[in-house]
Amino acid sequence: MLKPRYSQVSLADTPYYHCVSRCVRRAFLCGTDHSSGQCYEHRRQWVEDKILELSNVFALDVCSYAVMSNHYHIVLHVNQHTADSWCMDDVINQWHMLFSGHVLSQRYLKDGCLSKTELATLKEITDLWRKRLMNISWFMRVLNETIARLANEEDSCSGRFWEGRFKSQALLDEAALLARMVYVDLNPIRACLAKTAEKSDHTSIQQRIQVTRQSSTHLFPFVGNPRKKMPQGIPFTRNDYIELVDWTGRIIRSDKRGAIPEHLPPILNRLNQDGENWLYITQNFESRFKRFVGAAHKLKQVCESLGYQRCVGLRACADYFT
Repeated sequence: MLKPRYSQVSLADTPYYHCVSRCVRRAFLCGTDHSSGQCYEHRRQWVEDKILELSNVFALDVCSYAVMSNHYHIVLHVNQHTADSWCMDDVINQWHMLFSGHVLSQRYLKDGCLSKTELATLKEITDLWRKRLMNISWFMRVLNETIARLANEEDSCSGRFWEGRFKSQALLDEAALLARMVYVDLNPIRACLAKTAEKSDHTSIQQRIQVTRQSSTHLFPFVGNPRKKMPQGIPFTRNDYIELVDWTGRIIRSDKRGAIPEHLPPILNRLNQDGENWLYITQNFESRFKRFVGAAHKLKQVCESLGYQRCVGLRACADYFT
């Protein structure tokens, strides 16, 4: 039974969420439709560009993404600190980057001549916009609607382009976050679309490898190992993560289990993950785990805070996350 989206998001327990959206028609999102010969490869760039554009509008940080032939994956970080730091003018400017806004917000930006009553009304409106600008559903709505309109116009048709709901998973701890990011970044390699991470087009791992600085302006940065006065970001080093993706990608095999090298990336030691467990998680994440992913005690905690009567997926989390 489907649950409303608000009952699957608990920022008190985790700010990290994985989302995946799939096409509802047989027509391809991207790639080549072999039955018709039509190539839709250019649409991958539509999706990637829109993801990175929206990351500069919403108070949501992009941790990883991969654009596939009929679906895309994205791991998002809800940045409540950024949303709370915006003043009313900031919220209005951010919202107007997406929508025309309200007659009061348009007048306010034009000449600032509003009465006290009108200012109070505008503040209520901007408080609502602030919540929407840190809302995953609104991010996915804007992203999917933009791509659907472009695709429908190109195909000279109308109707649904995406499934009714995007799938969402809450990532409750560091191990779940890293496993999901690696799973997403290795999608093209598993699908035999690329042989190496650096050649995986339209993925976040390719973006992270190509940048020469420590972080990209579009992606949520890696900020190093935990320490006092940690800046906002993913609590690992960029080089360790790239090594982890490379190591995992090299030993994925479609026809056999694959040998585990004696040397494991140090990041796995910090996550208390052995090679066998890690490979299983990064190859079966979507099919094996449900709405919430992480250590069993974290799963129990979030289910209790959201009022769930039972902990869905508890056994899998207990088996593969310490």
